[in-house]
Amino acid sequence: MTIEILPVEGIPEIRPGDDLPSIVSEHTPDLRAGDILAVTQKVVSKAEGRLVPEENGRATWVERETRRVVARRGDVLIAETAHGFVCANAGVDASNVPAGFVALLPEDPDRSARRLRDRLRAGRGVDVGVVVTDTFGRPWRRGLVNVAIGCAGLPALVDLRGGKDHVGRVLEATVVALADEVAAASGLVMGKDAMVPAAIVRGLAPVGPPGRAEDIVRPPDEDLFRESPLQSIHGRRSIRRFGPGSIPRTTLEEAVRAACTAPAPHHRRPWVFVVLESGAAKRRLLGAMADAWVRDLRQDGTPEEIIHRRVARSDAVLGEAAVLIVPAVRLAGADTYPDDERAAAETEMFMLSAGAAVQNLALALHAQGVASCWVSSSLFCKDETRAALGLEREWIPVGTVAAGPLPDIPPPPRRSLPIEDVARFL
Repeated sequence: MTIEILPVEGIPEIRPGDDLPSIVSEHTPDLRAGDILAVTQKVVSKAEGRLVPEENGRATWVERETRRVVARRGDVLIAETAHGFVCANAGVDASNVPAGFVALLPEDPDRSARRLRDRLRAGRGVDVGVVVTDTFGRPWRRGLVNVAIGCAGLPALVDLRGGKDHVGRVLEATVVALADEVAAASGLVMGKDAMVPAAIVRGLAPVGPPGRAEDIVRPPDEDLFRESPLQSIHGRRSIRRFGPGSIPRTTLEEAVRAACTAPAPHHRRPWVFVVLESGAAKRRLLGAMADAWVRDLRQDGTPEEIIHRRVARSDAVLGEAAVLIVPAVRLAGADTYPDDERAAAETEMFMLSAGAAVQNLALALHAQGVASCWVSSSLFCKDETRAALGLEREWIPVGTVAAGPLPDIPPPPRRSLPIEDVARFL
């Protein structure tokens, strides 16, 4: 197989509203059936009117185009866009656009590729593939490379699993991102300063049904690098409504292991995590806690209406969770002091370590794509909780962590916290 990469030269500066298919057709007189036309995102965005004034600063547009922050370091922001692309500054770019403006990604790059392909096929009578390209950085490697953000008329992915390599071994994980390979090849003749916004890739004979660049975006449940460690801390939320489904035992085990890396007094691990997976175990705990709350609230003279509302509110969080995790701490190994102040401080130290372990647990669940919420519940009915869980009296329950699959609608991002409200630098 011989592949040719031909620059499409002479295309003028594209402006909002220009007829990009006609302009491209005019400058590709030798376009042939089976060719793949690669076009830069920048000219597609310009033609589709995705140029916006920079008057309020690029950061404002980056924030608007960001669906989720993946990583941040200083002025560098890696964000997920509404398309699912993970790229610098949510794809907002000021290069090769008029001064005072920035370019946004096309609203639907796959649709842009289909429209361009359909117009070329209708006007020229040739069946070609189209790839809309953009330059992305890559984790683990320096430098930029062209990738496909839009695709039409060729497979975006070619699945080779089940086939064999040249020595006869069965391929188990090989899925080739063909559209990305085409985009990267086209970048060899489309320099940033060359005024060459399109290229023809000729000689490729892809096998398989046409796909979309959207197919290349890795689903969240397959993404092992979804957030940077720092962003994961910022991104963790207390989520009180869960999606359907269960949580794998291995996920829970990893979360408990991570919880146990919290700072601990006297080089001990004074915690235990009771994980309730079965419906019967959860009902036993919830029933015991509800009975205790109702008894205590009635003794306090709380109206029945308020009692039922509180119990229902707790059930709405704990009862709907796939798993309940009850952390408990014990004071065995604590130093003894003759004065009350130091004795109280020793107890507080153990309780603080339990809080750190609970926070680690919640972070570890979040890092694995599991929603969670800490509820103080078991702190107010320790005896009943110990009885329901079979814990010895030395264990002190410190709330309950409800955990479950993420809901379909994620919570909104946190607002930026004014640092002067929470920190004093001396």
